[in-house]
Amino acid sequence: MSVPLFRETVRPEWIDYNGHMSEAFYVLVFGFATDALMESTGLDPAYRERTGCSLYTVEAHVRYLRDVPVEARLAVRTRVLGAAGKKVRLTHEMYVVADPSAEPGADAEPVATTELLALHVDQAAGRATAFPDAVRERLNALAEPAPWWAGRSVAPVGSEGEVARGPG
Repeated sequence: MSVPLFRETVRPEWIDYNGHMSEAFYVLVFGFATDALMESTGLDPAYRERTGCSLYTVEAHVRYLRDVPVEARLAVRTRVLGAAGKKVRLTHEMYVVADPSAEPGADAEPVATTELLALHVDQAAGRATAFPDAVRERLNALAEPAPWWAGRSVAPVGSEGEVARGPG
C-alpha cells in the first residue's frame, strides 16, 4: 500500500525573477502533499474538528535539484518512513511529468525532495500528544524504507567555498 501521488501544475505567479519556480512554492507544493497524506490517513478536517489535534511540521530538509518552469505538471511521491508515539517521519519527491495523469518513469529524477519530521499536536493544550492507535497503525502500514538521500544534513562550508571536513 502506498500514498497516491499528489498532483499540481506550476502557476505563473509561482515564477520568480530567475524565470523558474520560486523556492517558497516548492515548499507550498510539498505542504499540499502532506495535507493529502493527512487526508488519506484519517487526519482530515473532520478529525481536526472532532479532536482539536493536527500534524505540525517541526523539521524539514529541502533539496532543490532542478529548475521547474511555468505550467510544468508536477507529481509528488510521498513515503512514510515511520510513526511512533507523537512523531512521524516522511519524505516527498517532486517530479515533472508529461501529462496530468502520468506516473514518473522508473528512471525519472526528482526536481526536488524534502524530508520532514512532524508532531501530532493537541492545539488546545499547545503541546504534542500521542497519535491514536488507529492513525499510527495507518501511518505505519504505509511505511517504506528511507531513500538514500534521507537523513542528510546541510554540509558546513569552509574557506574558498570548500566543504569543511570538521576539526583537524
